[in-house]
Amino acid sequence: MPAPGHPMTSPLELAANVFTAAAILLAGRNNVHTWWTGIVGCTLFGLLFAESRLYADVMLQAFFVATGILGWWRWLRGKSGAPLPITHAGWRALGWMIPIGLAATAAYGALLHFHTDAYAPFIDSAVLVFSVIAQLLLMGRRIENWPVWLIVNTIAVPLYYSRGLVLTSALYTVFWVNALISWWWWRRLAQRQALAPAQA
Repeated sequence: MPAPGHPMTSPLELAANVFTAAAILLAGRNNVHTWWTGIVGCTLFGLLFAESRLYADVMLQAFFVATGILGWWRWLRGKSGAPLPITHAGWRALGWMIPIGLAATAAYGALLHFHTDAYAPFIDSAVLVFSVIAQLLLMGRRIENWPVWLIVNTIAVPLYYSRGLVLTSALYTVFWVNALISWWWWRRLAQRQALAPAQA
């Protein structure tokens, strides 16, 4: 029997975690198969979060499905028909993304707080907004997607645990470690990529 306060992991949560774990690990390895596995995982997570009244996360999963299709194409054909290279976003882009992210978190959190029965609306909204930013950076194969994912995972782990989604919380802890490793790995890949023309 599951411990009190920690319901047994459902088949839906298990399947969502399996596909999403595969997608995250593949993204860290710069593998294009991250996109279709992510689309499946996010669809399943959308259903799971709807059951848990984490409505901002439901919207986030819908966004991930839509951008997963676009990201899949961009990684394969996004540079004049050739695979998109790994690059930096630049401080100017990050300089406007972060303030807009904070403002959007406050605005959407207030909307959920006053008009729905959402659980932890501002925290849930932070996960949504900064996941959107990280996803946009990932779609462009920008190295800076990984530190943003570190922020998202730091917020998401206690949020999901508080809703009894123990497996999901544990997986996001693994995602935190993966994001840290992937940040380092993508920087190395970018350096190799920059040296490749000179070595050709």
